[in-house]
Amino acid sequence: MQFKVFSQFLEKIEKTQSRLEITQVLADLFQQASPDEVQQAAHLVLGETAPPYAEKKFGLAERLVLKAMVSAFSLDPGYAKRKSNTLGDLGIFAQEERSKSQSLFGKEENRSVSQVFTQLVSITERSGNGSQEEKMSTIALLLSEMDPLSCRYLARILVGTLRLGFSAMTILDAYSWMLTGDKQHRAVIEKAYNVHPDIGFIGKLLRSKGIEGLSSAEPEVGVPVLMARAERVETPKDIIEKMGECAVEPKYDGFRLQLHYQKKAGVKLYTRSLEDVSHMYPDIVAAAQSELRCDSAILEGEAVGFNPTTKEYLPFQETVQRKRKYDIAAKALEIPLRLFVFELLELNGKSHLDTPYIERRKYLQSIVHQSEEATIVVTTITQTTSAQELEKLFQEYISEGLEGIIAKKLDGTYQAGARGWNWIKFKRSYSSKINDTLDCVVMGFDYGKGKRTGFGIGAFLVGVYNKQEDRFETIAKIGTGLTDEEWKTLRGQCEKQVVAQKPKNYMVHKIAEPDIWVAPQLVVEIRADEITRSPMHTAYEIDGIGYALRFPRLERFRSDKQPDEASTIDEVKRLFGLQKH
Repeated sequence: MQFKVFSQFLEKIEKTQSRLEITQVLADLFQQASPDEVQQAAHLVLGETAPPYAEKKFGLAERLVLKAMVSAFSLDPGYAKRKSNTLGDLGIFAQEERSKSQSLFGKEENRSVSQVFTQLVSITERSGNGSQEEKMSTIALLLSEMDPLSCRYLARILVGTLRLGFSAMTILDAYSWMLTGDKQHRAVIEKAYNVHPDIGFIGKLLRSKGIEGLSSAEPEVGVPVLMARAERVETPKDIIEKMGECAVEPKYDGFRLQLHYQKKAGVKLYTRSLEDVSHMYPDIVAAAQSELRCDSAILEGEAVGFNPTTKEYLPFQETVQRKRKYDIAAKALEIPLRLFVFELLELNGKSHLDTPYIERRKYLQSIVHQSEEATIVVTTITQTTSAQELEKLFQEYISEGLEGIIAKKLDGTYQAGARGWNWIKFKRSYSSKINDTLDCVVMGFDYGKGKRTGFGIGAFLVGVYNKQEDRFETIAKIGTGLTDEEWKTLRGQCEKQVVAQKPKNYMVHKIAEPDIWVAPQLVVEIRADEITRSPMHTAYEIDGIGYALRFPRLERFRSDKQPDEASTIDEVKRLFGLQKH
C-alpha cells in the first residue's frame, strides 16, 4: 500500500464524527493492506511506531520538524516560524508549503507504508551526538518526496498531534469488522490483546491467520500483560455472598508493578500504563536476580516504601518519590522499597493465566526466596468463609496503614485487563457515601481568577470512560481542594496536551465546556462525597441528565494509568447503586 493511499484513509477518518463510520474506514484500510502493513498501519493511526512498552519515541520538538520543513521546501526561517504559528498546525503548514513547492522539485516518490514506517522507526532509534541532525535530514527527505496530503499526516505523527479521536479499543472493533463485517469477534480479540497488548502484533496475526491465529497470544517475558482489576462491594458480607470461601490479601498503598524475569536476559519492570520503569527501581531489579528461583517468570505486586528500622510502611506520598528520572540511587537508599507480590502469570515458559488462584499461589511461593531482609515478599493470605473475620482483617490492615483488603476467588483465573468478580476490593471512606475513588481523565480546564491567575488554571473538567462507545463523558468540574503546588503541576501537565478543538471522542454539554481543551492523556484519582444526577454532565445520560460528583477533590495524579484504564460508566453506575441514601 502506498503511503499516499494510507493518508487518504486518514483524511476520511478526520472528516467523520461517527465512531461506527471510523471503525468501518479502519476495517477497509486493514482489508486492503498486507499482514505486515496492517501491523504498521495500526501503530501509525495511533501516532506511534511500536507499543508503549517498547519506548520507541520520536523525541522531536516542533522547532526541529519545522527546521526540516525549511530545508525540504527551501523556506525562509522567519516566514516559516510566523506562518506555522498563525496556522497552529504543523500538518496543515507542511501540506500548504508542499503544494506550493511541487513545481520546484522532481516528481513525488510513491513510497509505501512499509518504507515510510521503516524510516520513522529509524528516527526513534537514533540517539547521541549528531542524532538530531540525522533525524532532521531524514524528515526533510521524506517531506520533499511526498504528496501534500501525506506531508500533513507525517508532520502530525512526528510531533504527536495526529489525534484522530479514537483509541486502540476502536481498532479492536475494526479488526472484527475486517474479518466478518461486524463486532462478533471483538471479545475474543480484546482478550488476546489484553494478554499481548501490541495492537500491530494482534492485527498481523488476524490478517494472516484469522481468528484462530490468536491462540499464539500467550504471556511472554518482556511483553507486559494488561493488569487485572477488582470489583467493589459495600460490605464484607457482600464478598462472602459473591464468593463463598475466599482468600484475603492486604491491599497495599503503593504503586503496582509487573516484574518480568528471565535468568539469561535480565529483569524488566512495567507499570499499569505499560511504561518500562526498570531503571527507576534498581533495588527491585537486583532483588529479582538474587531472590527468584526459576528460569523465567512474570510476577505482579505492589511496591511500597518501607522503613527497615521501624518495620513500618511509608505513606503513598513518600513511596511515590521513588518514581523519578534523576538521583535514583540516592533516593533508593533514602526510601527502600519492598515488592509485595501477589500474582504469578507465567513460569518457565508456561502461562498460568487459567490456573486456579490457589494453585498459582503455590507456584509463586515456591520460586520466591523468603527471608527477613528480602525485598521481594509474597503477600500473606487468609482463607475464610466468615464476614466477621473479613471485617477483623480489614480493621487490622487499616491500623497498619494499609488501604484495605482484596478478596480472591479460590478457583478464579487471572482476568488480564478486565474487571471481574474473581477479585473484590474493600476500602472504606468514613467521610463520604462513596466507598472508593474514581479514576478520571482530564478533558480541559478554565483560566484562573484572582490568586490563580498566576497559575493559568482555576478549574478542570474530568470525565469517565464509555468503553462501548470508546469516548469520554463528563462527570465533574473541579475548582477547589488543590494546593498551590498541585494547581501548578496540573497546569504544566495540561499544557503539554492542549488541542485547538474538542476531541471527537468527548461528549460534553455546552454548559460544561472548558476554556481550553486537552487531549485525553492525564488520569487523576478523584474522591467525592456522593454521586448525584445533573443535567450539566453527560456520563450515562437518561433524559438529558447524567451522573455527577458532589464535592469532588483531587486525591492524586495517576501517571501509572492509561486513559482507557479510567473508571467506566458501568463502575459509576455500580457505585451509585452501592452508596447509602
